[in-house]
Amino acid sequence: MASGKEIRNKIKSVQNTQKITRAMEMVAASKMRKAQDRMKAARPYGEKIRRVAAHIAAAYEDYSHPFLTARESVKRVGLIVVTSDKGLCGGLNSNVLRATLLKLKEWESAGVQVDITCIGSKGFGFMQRTGARVVSHVSGLGDTPHLEKMIGPVKVQLDAYIEGKIDALYIASTKFVNTMKQEPGIEQLVPVKGEDLGERDYLWDYIYEPDAKTVIDQLMIRYVEALIYQSVAENMASEQSARMVAMKAASDNAGSVIDELKLVYNKTRQAAITKELSEIVGGAAAV
Repeated sequence: MASGKEIRNKIKSVQNTQKITRAMEMVAASKMRKAQDRMKAARPYGEKIRRVAAHIAAAYEDYSHPFLTARESVKRVGLIVVTSDKGLCGGLNSNVLRATLLKLKEWESAGVQVDITCIGSKGFGFMQRTGARVVSHVSGLGDTPHLEKMIGPVKVQLDAYIEGKIDALYIASTKFVNTMKQEPGIEQLVPVKGEDLGERDYLWDYIYEPDAKTVIDQLMIRYVEALIYQSVAENMASEQSARMVAMKAASDNAGSVIDELKLVYNKTRQAAITKELSEIVGGAAAV
């Protein structure tokens, strides 16, 4: 049995760990509220640009953007994997990477090659370990996503699709449901499906400046960028929520361990006192 001093050192060590996890829980809770507000603020823009893209795509029938045209056969696809830069957020990253790995195996069995763009260091490290073909990556986005930092790596995939090097582009990320629930998923970005744009309640008439092709080209790129930004914003909100829950669970577990160690310490001390009393009584009886 461990001595009383060793048990006291263990209790102190766990108490120090509990202080750290409680501090991280409070920090995550503060960042979570800001991340949720940022995510909710980005949703109206995403919905609006979705409606505008739907109307413009139907209003001008003389030109069809490559993002709206499905390829006859799919031999190579692009995949954007969104993860966090830091850990200690429960199963957030492992869940989305597990879903990504299953999708990669599915494509591999179908003979489809995959080019991967990683947003977040956790996904980048995982893809390097698995030997996947990573064509671009970005990390160190901080607590606030900035589109200008993501444009470069994402543009590699968009240009590859326009040039015909890949036949479809997907994104794997975590959707924020609520504080206790985050759902990993993989969705197709391009070619854009008709149901993704939504239904048109009426037909709009546009005056294009300088011309329809230029306007539609820029709009579709902004539309895809808005979807990617929204996915990153939701992933950051999910990250802070998952970290807050994980740190609370760690603090609670640390409290349970401390209680158990205190019980063991009390039993050890009581055993030592009983032993000393027995020795004293035995010595007195011998005299």
